Amino acid sequence: MHLDLSELSHLAPIFRELFKGFHISRRDPELYAQLSNFQDQYRGLFKALGFELVCDTRGFYYFVPELAAAQVNKTAQRLSLFTFILVEHLADQGRDPMAVLDGGSIGRDELPSLLEKYRDLFLQAEVQTQDELEEKIMRRMTQLGFASEENGIYRFLPPMHRFLDVCLSVQQDRDLAASLHSTLPLPTPVLVEETDDKLLETNDPLDLSPFNADEETEEQALARAMALEQQEMNA
Repeated sequence: MHLDLSELSHLAPIFRELFKGFHISRRDPELYAQLSNFQDQYRGLFKALGFELVCDTRGFYYFVPELAAAQVNKTAQRLSLFTFILVEHLADQGRDPMAVLDGGSIGRDELPSLLEKYRDLFLQAEVQTQDELEEKIMRRMTQLGFASEENGIYRFLPPMHRFLDVCLSVQQDRDLAASLHSTLPLPTPVLVEETDDKLLETNDPLDLSPFNADEETEEQALARAMALEQQEMNA
């Protein structure tokens, strides 16, 4: 496929954000519009690099590596665990979890009670204090485009559906097990210990680890893609 690089005016910032695991949504209007208008061109260019550009119909883009299987990432595990905790917490309060996690918000002042109520689960994520909760989970959610924060209010963005989909899938399994009177346990996900490299291999699309910068930096990868395209044009 012929690419006109002059059309891809936001190539560098788009690649930089996707490369580090960020999710581009309508909250980033210029980058989102550029991806939407030239989706096929960007997908073809990134495919040459070994990355799959995913467009979720709910309004966000992200990278999935096509190369070697990614490592299970502790950040993804923490965010998944937090989503499960939050869904259960909101339901216990009589609040609709979907309404909150699909564009709704929670306040920073809700975090202490949440931490105390689910202390045992947070310990799995190596989170023991509110500072650690904000640093290891809430801050990472905002850095990766799952939420925004303003004046102590965390508002959830469309990419949260990646974790909500997992929660709903597990809940459906629980409902099915209950309807069959099954005694098989369906526990909340537990963090994997980083001890056996084989056990840590995964193709999980929720892996949020940055792409291996030791092998190739984002600048090198971008330069390689542009060089490949130039070669095709000159061929």
